[in-house]
Amino acid sequence: MGWAARAEGLEQLEAPARATLDTLPAATLPKGQALFHPGEAARGFAIVLRGRVEVYLTGPTGRDILLYAVEPGQSCVQSTLGLLGGADYTGEALTTSEVELVFVPRDMFLALMDSSAAFRHFVFGAFATRMQSMMTLLEKVAFQKVESRLAAALLDQSQDDIVRATHAELATRIGSAREVVSRRLDAMAKRGLVQLDRGIVTIVNRPALIALSEIDAPFVT
Repeated sequence: MGWAARAEGLEQLEAPARATLDTLPAATLPKGQALFHPGEAARGFAIVLRGRVEVYLTGPTGRDILLYAVEPGQSCVQSTLGLLGGADYTGEALTTSEVELVFVPRDMFLALMDSSAAFRHFVFGAFATRMQSMMTLLEKVAFQKVESRLAAALLDQSQDDIVRATHAELATRIGSAREVVSRRLDAMAKRGLVQLDRGIVTIVNRPALIALSEIDAPFVT
């Protein structure tokens, strides 16, 4: 059985399209591997089978913001735009864990978009979901207070109320600066919401942190 049979989101793929995709090899990449950089042209479409890839945008000051992550069943919006519209990458993609993926070359991707309704449904469905999440991110950065975005990020990243991340990493996730995040975390610690250690944030008062995360939260239908 080829890899396409276990690819999330491609369960309804037609037999000819499945056979075409199964001619491609699956690759395993280590954590920290770059998939593309700003200014590069899109050469193909990555289908993630296992692991996580994060896409960042770097501003002129050198500050990063996490645009989105790609996990099984999801797609990279920048790759889709590049392959269908010809735009170069503006962000950088990095693996944040060991990743198993398949790289679909541009010509095969375009041929499948023409010939396979199920493949088109996967690409455009994942694209629409990704665009909705990016609009939510834009609303948060534009309208939600830093404290609320930081609280939401802590809750999202926590495992057993422990968040293992530096202040710089948290800043990247919420689209702020490290110094701002450090000040907000210190204020949260003084209020008894969290406890700070080197590279670790412990959630002490989860209900209060949840309430803080919901202040000015974007309305999502």
